[in-house]
Amino acid sequence: MKVYEVCFSPTGGTAAVSHILGREWDGPKEQVDLTRQTLELPVFCQEDVCIVSVPSYAGRVPSLAAKRIRLLEGNNAVAILNVVYGNREYEDTLLELKHLLREAGFRCVAAVAAVAEHSIVRTIAAGRPDSADEKELSDFAHQIRLGLEKGELGDAVSVPGNYPYRASHPSALQPVAGEDCIRCGLCAKSCPAGAISQADPTQTDSALCIGCMRCLSVCPRHARRLDEEKLAGLTARLSAICAVRKENACFL
Repeated sequence: MKVYEVCFSPTGGTAAVSHILGREWDGPKEQVDLTRQTLELPVFCQEDVCIVSVPSYAGRVPSLAAKRIRLLEGNNAVAILNVVYGNREYEDTLLELKHLLREAGFRCVAAVAAVAEHSIVRTIAAGRPDSADEKELSDFAHQIRLGLEKGELGDAVSVPGNYPYRASHPSALQPVAGEDCIRCGLCAKSCPAGAISQADPTQTDSALCIGCMRCLSVCPRHARRLDEEKLAGLTARLSAICAVRKENACFL
């Protein structure tokens, strides 16, 4: 048996949750980074355990993550679904992830929905996953591992969500380069969608950009910006509906 962490985590919150879950299994884990522009995908087998983690974008699996999950060949490997959201809701994300993984040939035995700091409005769920989350997520992982070892988990875990899924819309918030940009190209190299020109990193293809905020998180000069009026509007809306701390959930 080999344990894989298959993860789409542009700003690190989803990866943080994935690593907490993965610690339950001893030994090294192979990381499969679905944000890389050039993917190197392993060949899975039936004995493998794959923790598959994605963020929730407006209640859906990010379109680019979905596209790359479809390239996986599960070969009947075990999949533990992990959806991470910014303290609002994850709506249909878990169900969509389950359908994607079953179509790719995985056995979906368990699922986790976890909260991490919002990738755009960083004051929402700031600092999460925190120490309380870490303990709870570790307990979830322990339950899942024991269930697997005892053969108590089925191959099609029941998760919340609706089909048809909620409508998916292009991101209304896309970072642009400001005057402080020195054209170092780090954002272009790091952009999961390849939306930023490598020849001129001040140029972004708005049709390709998924608003994942990777470029904001990696820019060494904080030279990329969001539209201030749109950001203020989003902050006001989220602050009103995300004031109460949402809890993590485990589905077996």
